[in-house]
Amino acid sequence: MVIVVPVRNEEVLLPRCSSALSAAIDTLSVVPEPERPRVFVVLVLDQCTDLSARVAAHWRAFRRYEIAAGAVGVARRDGIRHALGRLGCLQTDGAASASQIWIATTDADSAVPPNWLVSQLALARNGAELVLGTVQPDDDLAAHELLRWEELHTIGERHPHVHGANLGVRADRYLAAGEFAPVDRDEDVLLVAALRNLGVVEARTALIPVLTSGRRIGRAPAGFAGYLRDHVHTDQKNGIMF
Repeated sequence: MVIVVPVRNEEVLLPRCSSALSAAIDTLSVVPEPERPRVFVVLVLDQCTDLSARVAAHWRAFRRYEIAAGAVGVARRDGIRHALGRLGCLQTDGAASASQIWIATTDADSAVPPNWLVSQLALARNGAELVLGTVQPDDDLAAHELLRWEELHTIGERHPHVHGANLGVRADRYLAAGEFAPVDRDEDVLLVAALRNLGVVEARTALIPVLTSGRRIGRAPAGFAGYLRDHVHTDQKNGIMF
């Protein structure tokens, strides 16, 4: 199992992300041997100018991989390539082994739930090749903004949402779909579209919600912060969007 996390100047929120990932990995202990997967975590430090690298170093079990792309699609793609290369899945005879690897992605400003990996593993073993989870904004959203979010964002099983912060995919299907595109926005949507063109078996679930930042200014130009800014953040006094 491979987990890849793009990191761009996230010294404040990275500890929350890493602690949550550690808890989710620990929960895999309920899976009996030999079915319990080995977990390979890559924190992709992309053009960080803050103390993110120093913070990441506290999680010694996680591999740190530095790039200078300034694009979340590149960070996800390169992190996955790095992990799959280490696992021997990118060699000419690696197709069979890639079918045994599950890739999970989240973001450095997010915190996965303890059941995040166990649930994805169970769905994969029941035939899912793609898992799409949901997200929930954190306390950076004011109470009235959270109400607005809930009005616009109906959550349930078979939901329609795509979030790179809560996505899992079987490695061979991921490679067949052409990997994450090297773009600075919508890399998750583009990947899912390509996977659907391949006819993958997908599971859209609300059982593994990921807590993510409710801030207005994010690291990706049209990322989740941009969505919140355009659709959710309001001036409570005047009732207008800003």
